Amino acid sequence: MDILTEALASMRTGRPTSVRTNGRAPWGLRLPAVAGAGFHVVLYGTCWLVPLEDAPPHLKPIPLNPGDVVFLRDGRGHILADHPSTVAEEAKAEQCDGGSPIGSVSVGGEGPEASLLCGNYHLDQGRAHPLVHQLPEVIHLQTRHGRHPELSAAVQLLGSELENPRIGSDGIVPTLIDSLLLYILRAWLEDQPPAAARGWAAALGDSAVAPALSAIHEDPSAPWTVESLAERAGLSRAAFARRFAALVGEPPMAYLTRWRMTTAARLLRETDAPLTTVAARTGYGSEFAFAKAFKREYGLAPGGYRRQTRAA
Repeated sequence: MDILTEALASMRTGRPTSVRTNGRAPWGLRLPAVAGAGFHVVLYGTCWLVPLEDAPPHLKPIPLNPGDVVFLRDGRGHILADHPSTVAEEAKAEQCDGGSPIGSVSVGGEGPEASLLCGNYHLDQGRAHPLVHQLPEVIHLQTRHGRHPELSAAVQLLGSELENPRIGSDGIVPTLIDSLLLYILRAWLEDQPPAAARGWAAALGDSAVAPALSAIHEDPSAPWTVESLAERAGLSRAAFARRFAALVGEPPMAYLTRWRMTTAARLLRETDAPLTTVAARTGYGSEFAFAKAFKREYGLAPGGYRRQTRAA
């Protein structure tokens, strides 16, 4: 079971939105916070990502070069500019020109040009999966000089389709942007040195915890217990429980319940499965027991949750 794919799918509430940003020095755009996670891909040229005035002190301006990718976990507002000292203007919707395969924004003067793909992934931050919640606020990945070859290939493909749109580009570009999120997070996770990895970065590579997580994700309806998961992990009950909680951030049964409820919410949003079916697929023997657990987690009965999310 691909835990990264499952974790992201459980949070997604829509397709990514994106725009191509072309800036000629001097240029600066103040971008507001977005619901979900933001991203930027530098197609060519150089620029800076500058935190806003109220950002935490540990967030510093980041120089960006061709092929660089930035992921903003919480969709934090920020500035893109040719230089940190450039005065930034507010980004306005009317600046965007519609086009194929995506719209574009052009700003600035007559100096050197930079071109970026900018956008956001619609993720439910109110119920963020802990794998995503534990990521750094800003991830900066460089793809030059042979680093992250798969991510680099995706960036090059995007750049090619945006520079020279051809038949099929309208379908290819959104799919590439959608896949980019997985490439970004996989590259970051694989960048973490095994000896220094913490939290989910360590859990996904741990010989005991990773098989237990895979089992939970593969079959959330199974009657898992700490003992049965520990047996799969090859550890005693107590040793497994300590190790799981230390890496994942919560006890095994708490995570099992979280994933069952996450799976149920996704089934309610995306399918017309009867509540009895949803209950069975998430490990509950009766619709009543499932409804009680779901309401405790989400504050709504399953039927009400389905109606609300469909209406939204």
